[in-house]
Amino acid sequence: MADPSTYRPAAGTIPTDPGVYKFRDQHGRVIYVGKAKNLRQRLTSYFADLTTLHPRTRQMVTTGASVEWTVVGTEVEALQLEYNWIKEFDPRFNVRYRDDKSYPMLAVTLNEEYPRVFVYRGARRPGVRYFGPYAHAWAIRETVDLLTRVFGVRTCSKGVFRRSEQMGRPCLLGYIDKCSAPCVGRVSAVEHREIVEDFCDFLAGKTDGLIRRLERDMTAAAEELDFERAARLRDDISALRRAMEKQAVVLGTGTDADVIAMVGDELESSVKVFHVRDGRVRGERGWVVEVQENATLGDQVGTFLTQFYGAESEMSSGIPREVLVPALPTGADDVEKWLSERRGAQVSLRVPQRGDKRTLMTTVELNATEALARHKLQRAGDLTTRSAALTELQEALGLDTAPLRIECIDISHVQGTDVVASMVVFEDGLARKSDYRHYAIKEAAGDGHSDDVASIAEVTRRRFARYREGIAAPPPENIAAGPAQRDPSGHSLAGDVPTGETAADDDTTSRKAKRFAYPPNLFVVDGGAPQAHAAASVLDELGVADVAVVGLAKRLEEVWIPGDDEPVILPRNSEALFLLQRVRDEAHRFAITFHRSKRSKRMTASALDGIPGLGATRRTALVTHFGSVAKLTQATVAEIGEVPGVGPTTAQSVYDALHPETETPTETADSADQKETVR
Repeated sequence: MADPSTYRPAAGTIPTDPGVYKFRDQHGRVIYVGKAKNLRQRLTSYFADLTTLHPRTRQMVTTGASVEWTVVGTEVEALQLEYNWIKEFDPRFNVRYRDDKSYPMLAVTLNEEYPRVFVYRGARRPGVRYFGPYAHAWAIRETVDLLTRVFGVRTCSKGVFRRSEQMGRPCLLGYIDKCSAPCVGRVSAVEHREIVEDFCDFLAGKTDGLIRRLERDMTAAAEELDFERAARLRDDISALRRAMEKQAVVLGTGTDADVIAMVGDELESSVKVFHVRDGRVRGERGWVVEVQENATLGDQVGTFLTQFYGAESEMSSGIPREVLVPALPTGADDVEKWLSERRGAQVSLRVPQRGDKRTLMTTVELNATEALARHKLQRAGDLTTRSAALTELQEALGLDTAPLRIECIDISHVQGTDVVASMVVFEDGLARKSDYRHYAIKEAAGDGHSDDVASIAEVTRRRFARYREGIAAPPPENIAAGPAQRDPSGHSLAGDVPTGETAADDDTTSRKAKRFAYPPNLFVVDGGAPQAHAAASVLDELGVADVAVVGLAKRLEEVWIPGDDEPVILPRNSEALFLLQRVRDEAHRFAITFHRSKRSKRMTASALDGIPGLGATRRTALVTHFGSVAKLTQATVAEIGEVPGVGPTTAQSVYDALHPETETPTETADSADQKETVR
């Protein structure tokens, strides 16, 4: 690991102008490229105390061996130069937006004498017009199949075209009227190009004029009694309308915009882009990338815009008039000016606040969220990925064996009230929900950091007391466990009786005790060094020596090992950190769910328990009707009696229970008459 002070430039030698800088390693390779409005201020921040730097930044500056910079005139020039260098050097510490898959496009080879239409994947080439990208290849092929019956454009390869030209006989598409057959001279090159231009106009959104023209031709053919041609035109119009239905209208006619959404967590971010042309969604693209350290949403948007619209050969012709983003980047005016220069016309960069554009942004955000969930599920469900994560954990934490069974606990409360805990279990990197447990904390009181530590100690003691009881308990009978169903210590994993995710506290039956007759390989607590130390102290007290304990802190995803002064920093893109994060998040979700359920029951039942004639259904109805027990206390007997299912006698009982030292208010003559009538 290099010492950054060995190559730190003197502060006086660094200019204060805008520019772009490069960090190189000892082999001269560029490892990071960045831009700054003030080079001196930005570069000086990299050479601060290493302990104050973000882990990723710390790794970058200790990997580097030199730094150099280039001064530019404006921040717009810095944007362009930064993109060019990132594209040229592909630095390992820069976030790169790569497609999560290869999207198909519809290509039209306008640079050929007889232009060809085909589905294409890859980099864009000059002289070819592209439509898309589209989400699915089958959708674009279906659209092309519909349109070729209307526009007889050439779709065959060069080899097929030359062979048909030599034989003087068209291919099958020419015989069934799905191609105008320019290969055999049915149409000239000029006529075929006009057909292709109509095809491109239709895909570009100029549909109304074309359909009106076909309707006029159909009417004229019918008046001339040419019913065969009229029927063919009718079918063509129907095919065009079906093709138009596949492209949903989301914005006003003539609107060209790219709608960009970003959704992420501490480690990864999902980016989704919808391409809207002439008010219709013409295509979409998506990425899942590593989150930049300490980067705001605006910073991530700025990085994305630079890379996405920076490729001259790919995106310069695809920049729309309007770019809708979730947050404006730093220096939004400069970015907007840079986009306008690349497009050759004004580009508007803004955040939608209301109306159809805000609604569409919400839809794109939903798609980004689902894409991130699919990405995480794919990683979690892949056996190779799970094996790599467990191996990385073993090496990073210095374990003797891979942690095939991981247990994680989390505490949940609101200012020290309704304190609960959860324990989730992962085996072979997958959640084992039948072994999840809830705990109602008995010893915690008040609130604060120290109470979380005490709660973790209590849950750890209760869990491993059950483990010690399980050691003395006889093994379950009639259970055949193969090698794959045992943990590294030889304890069977097949003796568990599934109880589902809603299992309550495990302090009840002996059968549940048997389920925890073997320890986990890794015991994770949600928190930092104090929480990890509390759990480890309990294990020492109980004499449990074969369980590794770690704490996972939320802020920087640091892994704390009891007794170590410094945390273990796992690479932010490592499968091991992803697994630990997923385990911790599942424990947090499970704890929150139980806490909300317990708090809801307490708020509903506490003040209303023991009232004659008032069961669970009526208690819930009362709290739902008035909104809270406090508002119910302010109600009169008559108002309580208005709740469906609550009669006058029960209403009086509820009022008396909530006002033990207050007499019932004197009733009016009308209310007394009404009560007499009811009786």
